[in-house]
This record gives sequence, structure tokens and C-alpha cells, in this order.
Amino acid sequence: MASKKRTADTAELSNKAQAVGQETARPQTKDDGMGEFEDAWEDEIEDEVVDEDMIPEGDEDEDVDEFTPAMEDEEAPAPKKQTYLPGTKFAADEQLVADNSVYPCLHQMSYAWPCLSFDVLKDTGGTDRSSFPETVWVVTGTQAGEVPGQGRAKDEVVVMRMSGLSRTQYDDDSEDEEDNDEVDEDAKLDFLTIPHVGAVNRIRAAPAPAGGALPDPYHAATFSETGKVHIWDVKPLIDTLSGPSKPRQKTPVHTINAHGRNEGYAVEWGQSGLLTGDVASKIFLTTLTPTGFSTADKPYTSHTSSIEDLQWSPAEPTVFASASADRTVRVWDVRSKGRKSAVNVTAHDQDVNVISWNKNVDYLLVSGGDEGGVKVWDLRMFGKAKPTPVAHFTWHTAPITSVEWHPTDPSVFAASGSDDQVTLWDLSVEQDDDEASRNQATGPDGKPLDVPPQLLFVHQGQKDVKEIHWHPQVPGMVLSTASDGFNVFKTISC
Repeated sequence: MASKKRTADTAELSNKAQAVGQETARPQTKDDGMGEFEDAWEDEIEDEVVDEDMIPEGDEDEDVDEFTPAMEDEEAPAPKKQTYLPGTKFAADEQLVADNSVYPCLHQMSYAWPCLSFDVLKDTGGTDRSSFPETVWVVTGTQAGEVPGQGRAKDEVVVMRMSGLSRTQYDDDSEDEEDNDEVDEDAKLDFLTIPHVGAVNRIRAAPAPAGGALPDPYHAATFSETGKVHIWDVKPLIDTLSGPSKPRQKTPVHTINAHGRNEGYAVEWGQSGLLTGDVASKIFLTTLTPTGFSTADKPYTSHTSSIEDLQWSPAEPTVFASASADRTVRVWDVRSKGRKSAVNVTAHDQDVNVISWNKNVDYLLVSGGDEGGVKVWDLRMFGKAKPTPVAHFTWHTAPITSVEWHPTDPSVFAASGSDDQVTLWDLSVEQDDDEASRNQATGPDGKPLDVPPQLLFVHQGQKDVKEIHWHPQVPGMVLSTASDGFNVFKTISC
């Protein structure tokens, strides 16, 4: 299960000049099996070798008979790079290829079964890491489904260690030897599993305290399609992958049965406990007491449709926000006896699938809807009549499946959609008309492309992207999961 270097289906847009770093190439080069590529325009005959003895006597000084380098066939120019954006049609001889120069790191990891929800685990490698090769840890859960001729496959909770994530190699004479030393190691995927009853709809790891040590126990919660929420201790699996084998518990440390048979997709840990929301529009709070986990008897019940996502406030530990298929985003306070939301807004024209609360600017929240829109909200406006978003982007053409603010940059967030795109955005970028006119990107037809100036980067290549997360200890690193596996990448834009 080693990493595969990606060679196709990714696209990049720079922030200021809107220069596209991912193009369609024509014609396709051929792999010779040794990691080198044949030149599609290479001369079919070898360079001519001139024997001076063959030159007629007396003609040596005549320009008409002198062989010079200018007389040799010149190398054919490289094919013109073209801007690619989602929806652009390919010609029969065109292929989408990755521009590795815009990816300091780009790797693909695959597992036996789709893992459509995951969370990044804290590790002991330190923070603000920038050197390669890199190692990251995640906890995920499978959605195995039916196996032809074998029936239903068994689902699992999986702790993964992705190591040897090296620098992306590309042809650049400016790279020094030190950089080249970081590109040769092959990536590796190590994992351990715990049996899980039912597909894992959503999985979230409990927040880890600051400092180098890992929490012990290290809890992760899964919402199963069976309606049960299980809490697991994944610390023994981390320890075993890191060193000598240790006893591993194969059953959850606690199971929440408050949702009955109603499955759900909303799970969120915070200082005040674990929030879980189901398709029956109920939200339950589970807290850790000296005697173990305890779930409140009464749910929070202001929504009228499925709870899709939950987020704790980064500034007020008793306040949380919820997103629902009833098209609203609501804000709650767990201290309220009525268990009703304090304020709300009709956020999208269709289901609100996901939300993310800015950890650096505590009044900003981003939401993603089923119609493909991404909106940024000022929560201070929720109490007023008909609040409007401070930003609204309609770039995606299918339901938004995940959004998340950058852990340290208050103006940057990432989004993913069912249109197979992962996009990075920067709210601090403003339109410069003069610069835009000089650097306007154009499509294959020569017409200008309508690219929002806040759109930093478009990453593609995965099918049915479901979830994305920034790595909190590796600045600029994004992890995404889809039906065909994981991507781990860094871009020059962040």
C-alpha cells in the first residue's frame, strides 16, 4: 500500500496573477519503464557526423559546403500549455497532467475499502514542520459495503501512519542538492484496525492538549449506520505502530444508544463534551464524568430535519453551531434550560451540509450547501433581520461535502465538493483590475476565464471527495479522502 506519485488530474490557480499551473498537454509522452520519458518530437534520425576527409579539397573555406550547428535540425518546441478548469472538454489527443512545480508534496494513499470520513491525529513530531520526508497519523473508518459473491464485508476503525511523504520531484535546475535529498524516499502506509459494526458515517478524534505528549486515553468517536455512537481508545494502536506491540482493546470503551436506530453524520468533540446529531433532527451531549461517559436524557430540538454537521465555538466552550437539511445554521448554548437554539439563519437554498468555525476570528463561520455554494458568515449579524453572508462563492457545481478553516491563517479555508474538486480560498485577496487585465487566464478557446480572485488553488484527481482536513502540525498540508483513497499534498499557495 505504498504511495503512488500522481501524474494526472490535478489543477492549480495562483492567487494574484491567476496563472494556472495545471495544463492539458499534447501529445502524451510514453513511459519507457525506467522512469524516463521519450521525447515525442525526437528526431527520427541521428545527428549527422561529418568526416573532414570527405570534404573535397579546396572547399574547406567555402561557406556553402561548411557544416555548422545551425544546419542541424532544431529541437521541436514544447507543446503550449493550456489553462484547465473543471468542465473543460478534452480533445482526443489531450490529457490532464499534474504540474509538480506547484506541489512541494503530493502523494496518494489507498486502502482496501473506502474510508469516507477521517480525522488527523496529533503526533509527537513537533509543530510548524517544514522538512521532508514527513509522517502523518490519521484515524478513519470504512464503508466496505457488499462484496460480489461474498456478502457484506466487515467494517473497521483504522489507525494509519503515512510515512516517507517526500518532496515532489520535478525537473527544475534551481533545486539544490539538499532539496533533492528529500525526494527519493518511497511513501509507506502502516495501519492497525478495530472491528466496527456497521459502516462508519463520521469519525472524530478528541482534541489533544498542547505539548509533546499524546493524550492517554486518546478517544475517537464513530457514528455508525446502525444509529449507535461508539467511543474508542486509539492510543494502544498508536503505541504499537510506534514501537513494541501492546494489548489492544477490540471493543469500544463506551457506546451511546440515545439516538435509537437513527443514524447520523454529525460528531464533534469540545471542552464541554461530545456532540452527536442524527437524521431525526436530534442533538445529544455526552460528557465525561469521574465514573465514565454520560449522555443527557433530553436532546436539543430546534431543527426540523437531519443534523448534518456540528461545531463548538473556539472562544466560548458552552456554545456550539449546527447545520441541518432544513437549510438553517443555528447557534446554541448548552447552559440554556430550554434546549432551543439562541439564533439562526436560513443559510442556503438547499441542505446545509457542512460548517466550520474560524479558530482565529471567533465570529466567522463558513458553510457549504447542497446547491454547491460556499458562504462566509459574520455570527454577530445572526440576531438581526435577514443577515447576509460576507462572502458567497459559487465555483463548485455540485454539493459541498467538507469545509475547514486554516488552523493559523484566519483568512484561508478549504472546501471540497461532489464535483471532484478540492479548492483553497483566501478572503484577504481583493480584485486588482489592472493586474487582472494583464494576467487574465484564458481557456482553450481564447476566452477569459471567470476565476474569483479569492480562489487560490484547485486540486483534482480524486473521485467523489468526501472530507478534507488541514494538518495542524504541518503548515499548509491538506489531507483529503474520497471513494478512491487519500490524497496528501502541500501547495505553493499556502
